[in-house]
Amino acid sequence: MLTSDWWRGAAIYQVYVRSFADGDGDGTGDLAGVRARLPYLAELGVDALWFNPWYPSPMADGGYDVADYRAVDPAFGTLAEAEKLISEARTLGIGTIVDIVPNHVSDQHPWFRAALAAGPGSPERELFHFRPGRGENGELPPNEWPSQFAGATWTRVEDGDWYLHLFTPEQPDLNWDHPAVRQEHEDVLRFWFERGAAGVRIDSAALLAKDPALPDFVEGRDPHPYIDRDDLHGIYRSWRAVADSYGGVLIGEIWLPDAERFARYLRPDELHTAFNFAFLACPWDAPRLRAAIDDTLAAHAPVGAPATWVLANHDVTRTVTRYGRADTGFDFATKAHGIPTDLALGTRRARAAALLTLALPGSVYLYQGEELGLPEVEDIPADRLQDPMYFRSGGTDPGRDGCRVPLPWSGTAPPYGFGGADTWLPQPDNWAGLTAEAQATDPDSMLDLYRTALRVRRTEAGLGDGPLRWLEAPDGVLAFARDGGFGCVLNTSSSPVALPRHRQILLASGPLGEGLLPQDTAVWLRLVE
Repeated sequence: MLTSDWWRGAAIYQVYVRSFADGDGDGTGDLAGVRARLPYLAELGVDALWFNPWYPSPMADGGYDVADYRAVDPAFGTLAEAEKLISEARTLGIGTIVDIVPNHVSDQHPWFRAALAAGPGSPERELFHFRPGRGENGELPPNEWPSQFAGATWTRVEDGDWYLHLFTPEQPDLNWDHPAVRQEHEDVLRFWFERGAAGVRIDSAALLAKDPALPDFVEGRDPHPYIDRDDLHGIYRSWRAVADSYGGVLIGEIWLPDAERFARYLRPDELHTAFNFAFLACPWDAPRLRAAIDDTLAAHAPVGAPATWVLANHDVTRTVTRYGRADTGFDFATKAHGIPTDLALGTRRARAAALLTLALPGSVYLYQGEELGLPEVEDIPADRLQDPMYFRSGGTDPGRDGCRVPLPWSGTAPPYGFGGADTWLPQPDNWAGLTAEAQATDPDSMLDLYRTALRVRRTEAGLGDGPLRWLEAPDGVLAFARDGGFGCVLNTSSSPVALPRHRQILLASGPLGEGLLPQDTAVWLRLVE
């Protein structure tokens, strides 16, 4: 049963429905598949499930082009199934977090289709950012804003008007100065809270508000014309009032380099939590990891919000692959084909990172398949790729499909018990040892490590939300204590190091030497205080 402040220290599992489990055998994951795997998730030990969009969508951007917020895409099931899933998960003590995409809708959304039909200057077009073009005959876009993906941010329609889309042309941006846009989204929040949702994750939460003058983009100009504008805070205060009336939680996807401005979104009357991308993108380096942790905790402290910790999600290179590379950080701008990786090294580091992350103060997010140690799939045939980041870059960006490949559940060959003979993205032939079935009874598996760590995390009173105290440690080593005598030590140096004085070893990410912690290994201890 979730308590009123469960979100402050929760372990939340991200479900990318399309790739989780297929219940009807068509090769695409669905809600029936998730419902069948709820016992697996309960045994894993998570507190809530965050679902990527499951709404009707043409899938121009993996479901983030939403055509109807009050329904479920037929490929995934029905609204009744979603309600049943929310209820069944709650019975197991697991909350449900739905995904809302407020910056834009699908070009198939009724609002946008009506706007196209209504013509220039119509009230219907005021819900979006339609403008006449520049140039002698309006042949140039209204401004030169850069895209969140590659390519243009404006598309011209037959009657000569242009419309804004910070992502793909199939995702027209909404005009958040319009009261109908604000009212609609508050009504959508109520719709899902009334169906039992425990929370809402807000996609691209810092992009909604635009400078109404739509000026040309100038690097470094403050305020930015469409990122982190002050108008956003009024929007989220209204959302918070709605969420509080249902006991619901708001979680923002906010990519901001300025920690102080980031924390403004977490004031007591705005969002409850926001994703911590500085930690996710941090290289495997003890001083930089400590700096990311310190900066995160310092940013959250003035507003009393808990930090969130995440190693991977549906947009970034999987942890096992990233940590096996020479550059272990993550940056969308540096993604490229053909980067070599040492998967054995990456797996060892990913195991250690799991213990580090689960021991930090606040809540933690686990992307599906991380508990299985899945690597990025980097050899998907070009004719099977679907991510618009790949196509809009002309193929130079590998895109995000590699971290979205369907999960392996059982068996020795594709589809590994996922369902359907041909999965929507192809699975590798060498994943037999990575299936949930193969790992379930292996005490040395990644799955067993996560299950054990999540069980300890639930039983240790000092874990989850609360204070952290750094311990003295050699160069390349992170060591900290939590309440109740719990300690975590991570060694990223090139040599084994001595363990601090302890009464008990609770869990280690790999084999330990005689009183020594090997390189790229983490351990949980009962400290001698």
